[in-house]
Amino acid sequence: MQHERLYWTLGLSVLAALIVSGISPYDRATWWLEVSPVLIAAPLLLATGRRFPLTTLLYVLITLHCLVLILGGAYTYARVPAGFWVQELFDLARNPYDKLGHFMQGLVPALIAREILLRGGFVAPGRMLAFLAGCVAMAISAFYELIEWWVALLAGGGAIEFLGTQGDPWDTQADMFWALIGASAGLLGLTRLQDRQIAALRPTDQHKG
Repeated sequence: MQHERLYWTLGLSVLAALIVSGISPYDRATWWLEVSPVLIAAPLLLATGRRFPLTTLLYVLITLHCLVLILGGAYTYARVPAGFWVQELFDLARNPYDKLGHFMQGLVPALIAREILLRGGFVAPGRMLAFLAGCVAMAISAFYELIEWWVALLAGGGAIEFLGTQGDPWDTQADMFWALIGASAGLLGLTRLQDRQIAALRPTDQHKG
């Protein structure tokens, strides 16, 4: 019951943020592009929640990732106020908020991949599990950069807000580097907590089998 309340709270928080951000975003087309992963992930989580519930850790991290995407969609990544505060604090040349998004883009997929691989019995616990989970996260990061490229080709100058490079010629490489940092941080710092929560879900997995 306690977990169910938490999940409702997380889901309603994302829904509320999505609605508020969509009222008057800086750029409507960019908003749709930025929040599209949320619109795809939410139905999938709802559809699989009973049959294959994830750990509480993952639901919390997915929620945080959704909120990062939604905020970036509302302002565009280059204009998020919190990013300007960090830029001023550390005397940076650009708004770094998009790097938080790519950090989460590494962190969350790595732990999702790890949980699926482990619970499905595809890979035994150990270094290979961490390596493959990290590879999945980096593949997703690379594919997202390809999506940005395709959107830029189709939209031309209209994709500037979505790309959010802010004049940085190495933005793509930096984005993937931050995804690598996020994946590494998750795999090094959160796997024990994830393992404990997976162990609590074992009866559910066995029942499905």
